[in-house]
Amino acid sequence: MKKNFYILKNGKLIRKGNTIYFLCKKSEEKTFSAEIDEEEIEEMEEDFSDKPEYEKRILPVEQIGTLFIYGRVSLTSGVISFLGKNRIPVHFFGYYGNYESTLMPKEELLSGEMHIKQAMHYIDEQKRLFLAKRFVEGSAENMLRNLRYYKNEGKDVGEEVSYMENALNKIEECKNVEQLMALEGGMRSVYYSSFDKILKSCFKFEGRSRQPPENPLNAMVSFGNSLLYTNIIKAIYHTQLDQTISFLHKPSERRFSLALDISEIFKPFLVDRTIFKLVNKDIIGENHFVKELNSCLLNAKGKEIFLREYEERLHTTIKHRDLGKNVSYERLIYLECLKLCKHFLGIKEYKPFVIWW
Repeated sequence: MKKNFYILKNGKLIRKGNTIYFLCKKSEEKTFSAEIDEEEIEEMEEDFSDKPEYEKRILPVEQIGTLFIYGRVSLTSGVISFLGKNRIPVHFFGYYGNYESTLMPKEELLSGEMHIKQAMHYIDEQKRLFLAKRFVEGSAENMLRNLRYYKNEGKDVGEEVSYMENALNKIEECKNVEQLMALEGGMRSVYYSSFDKILKSCFKFEGRSRQPPENPLNAMVSFGNSLLYTNIIKAIYHTQLDQTISFLHKPSERRFSLALDISEIFKPFLVDRTIFKLVNKDIIGENHFVKELNSCLLNAKGKEIFLREYEERLHTTIKHRDLGKNVSYERLIYLECLKLCKHFLGIKEYKPFVIWW
């Protein structure tokens, strides 16, 4: 089974034959850099691979399913070509851990029929609204499942549970996507406000802040959501779905909006539960963040801790109720994409993934 591979340091990827090396400074502790591109290019022009202050690591290409690059890394054309031939997507993240872009191999699962049927479900307002409601429904059900769990654990979140239950009943009353988005925004705001009751008091949520996140909880939410977004892009890539035709989020240029739709369902399950465990079990603390004037980011050790826990969650397995066999949490994302394919082809009406355990 191929694995996700993360590069946190600054450096350079080069290819020699059928081997890819990652070159970086041995002494580099800061894995994120705000250096401008011109300064990095000047440094990389020199062949430093044999200098003692640099280290060279082999990337196990045959074992890599997806490459995630968080540092400032330059790639040669030979590397890009080789990764493409091995069908390895590469995701790039910015200084704040935000998603920036994806280098995707050539698509091999193109389907004109699927493209047309997916587009028809967007053009038809009622069909689009039906799917948008299912994404919000799945998101709300999974947020509610988290809240009920902590209510049973003695946390004072009864008010938030009641709000979510009432809001769920209003989904079918929405007449258009705009009303639905407003309802979803209200539910997520109430849900996030419950974090201060669920998590240990050393962290305070104090409202959602983005680009940049202003405190440790927001830093973890942004980091995790960007990571999940790329996982879903990869899952969609392995289907015949069109990444750009979405139903809850408005399709626009330069973004894979279908991944935004699907990610709403999985955020409470994959990202939020990762954060709950890291904080409540004292796995992560204040010393794993870098605080600047108006921003707060995970530092190098903090990123390693978050990625390790997130990866472990992705590879956790559960016995699927319909398939009757064990599937990983990561596989559930791919299965969600297949459910959408069946819906567009008229095989089976789409129902969103809802945590059943």
